[in-house]
Order: sequence, then C-alpha cells, then structure tokens
Amino acid sequence: MNPQPQPTGRISAALLPEFDHEMATTRKTLERVPEDKFDWAPHERSMKLVQLASHLAEMPSWANVGLKQDSLDLAPVGGPAFEQFQAASRAQVLERFDKNVAAARAAIAYTDDPEYMKPWSLLRSGQTLMTMPKIAVVRSFVINHIIHHRGQLTVYLRLNNVAVPSIYGPSADEGNM
Repeated sequence: MNPQPQPTGRISAALLPEFDHEMATTRKTLERVPEDKFDWAPHERSMKLVQLASHLAEMPSWANVGLKQDSLDLAPVGGPAFEQFQAASRAQVLERFDKNVAAARAAIAYTDDPEYMKPWSLLRSGQTLMTMPKIAVVRSFVINHIIHHRGQLTVYLRLNNVAVPSIYGPSADEGNM
C-alpha cells in the first residue's frame, strides 16, 4: 500500500481533509451506479447516467491541470479539442476515478502555497474564458463541482430505486453512519 502524500504547505494541509472526505463519499456513490441503467436520463436535456458517472470520474484530474499548468485550452487552434471520458462499465468509472483521485491528491499535497495564488486561465480557441487563482480552480472546478454532480447522481440513483449512501449524515436508505 502506498502512503498518502503529506501536505507541504498550509493551503494543502487545509484542503486535503475536505478533498479526502468528498472523494471518499463520491466513490461510495459511484460504486452504486447500475450498469443496466447507463443509458437512463431523467429528462431529454439531462446527461445519461453513464455520462454523469464518467464526468465524476474525470473531474479530480482537473486538480493536476489547475495546479501544474497555467491554462487549459478546450479547443486549441490547430490542435485536438478536449474529449470527455466515457466509461463502458462501472469498473472503468471506478478505475479512472481512483487513478485521478490519487494523482489529484498528490498534486494538492505537493503544491507550495505561493503556487496556489498564481493565476490560471480557461481558454477556447486561444480566447480567455476566465482567469482565477489556482486555489479557486481546486475549490470550484474540482471539489465544489464534484459535490454538485454527486448530488445529481444521488437523484439519479433514487429515481432508479438504488440505495443512496450516507454522505454528510444518514440517508433515507442508510440510517446509521
């Protein structure tokens, strides 16, 4: 078993307990994704279950992009556009999620405090869409975004009669924590 990377600065020390909790509860939720419902969506404008689960599996990787790069161009001029991961099985979702969580945790742990304050930009075809400090990328694009989509996933589970795990306290399906 590999030891968990330990924080090198005050910011990473503050982020890692929250990151670890949110990733553990997200994994618990992803473990319940029913493969026989991969093509199900609650509405025609909603993501299919497989797209939502795949999106959740990929999101931790954005910590690496946000901390190790100064920008990301979703559709670089003359280069390939960003392609979203789509799993073929729950096992693939979990494998990708675990790999991305481990890499993200290491990136968070090993980033020095001054780096967290540097600007990061999201681009499309060379045009800046937004710029924010790298700490905001980790909090907004990674942690908060995962919380948002995990909430969606719990609704998908409920609507498909799949037990919803406890996340911040007991769920209707799991009275004990």
